[in-house]
Amino acid sequence: MVATDGDGTASEPEYDEAAIRFLGVLWGEGYLSPGGPAEVDRVLAGVDLKGRRVLDFGCGAGGITLHIARTQGPAEIVGYDVEQPVIERARAAAVTQGLSSIVRFVSSSPGSLPFDVDEFDAVFSKDAMIHVPDKQALFAELFRVLKPGGVFAASDWLIGHDGEPSPDMKDYIAAEGLSFGMASSRHYLRAMATAGFVDCTAESRNGWYREVARGELARLKGPLYDEAVAAVGEAYVEKNIRTWTAMQKVLDSGEHCPTHLRANKPAAGERP
Repeated sequence: MVATDGDGTASEPEYDEAAIRFLGVLWGEGYLSPGGPAEVDRVLAGVDLKGRRVLDFGCGAGGITLHIARTQGPAEIVGYDVEQPVIERARAAAVTQGLSSIVRFVSSSPGSLPFDVDEFDAVFSKDAMIHVPDKQALFAELFRVLKPGGVFAASDWLIGHDGEPSPDMKDYIAAEGLSFGMASSRHYLRAMATAGFVDCTAESRNGWYREVARGELARLKGPLYDEAVAAVGEAYVEKNIRTWTAMQKVLDSGEHCPTHLRANKPAAGERP
């Protein structure tokens, strides 16, 4: 994930060891976003990564990056994040799983990505762009590092409108305590097109996550409670039960709208 202060400098890590352990209990080891491998595969449906160079933007603790490396056959996949605790965890996991020959993890301060122009055949991201407030600057960077003819495939947490967040949404964001820079699908699509992407699409996943989150909350209150408490302590778990309860309200209203995003960079010689 990506965390910045208002001036663009790196803040204290939002995904520390406690967060990594807690979300690992809930979503699977190395996963900092919901849905597990099945949702990653849905984001990538129809995208051929075999033999390609891939960027996983906002890779977090590396569970998704390593899943793609094991199952999609890329020549190389680079996981990128600005937070050092998750990068360290991801690097250790790559060694443990014997994937260091095709996976590497890179960290830098927020801002321009530390990659060359046209470096990647595909850019992937899973629920990380929410932490970057300037979507136009973000998509300009992703477009820059993507090769002509390359594909962008992502999921992110969006808000369902362009207006002021509702009181329930403000309560949820406050409960999360994270640097959420939420925007609507219209805003995302406009930023993608402005950057030069074509064939831009946005598919709401609210209906899917609305029910998944309801199950997550039930498991936190029930069968996962003792395991989560053993991992991070009772106060941390109770805080997240309150967060999931607040999130359920804005999922049920449709204001919180996880979304799949897809676009292409025009091939060489094509006009956007």
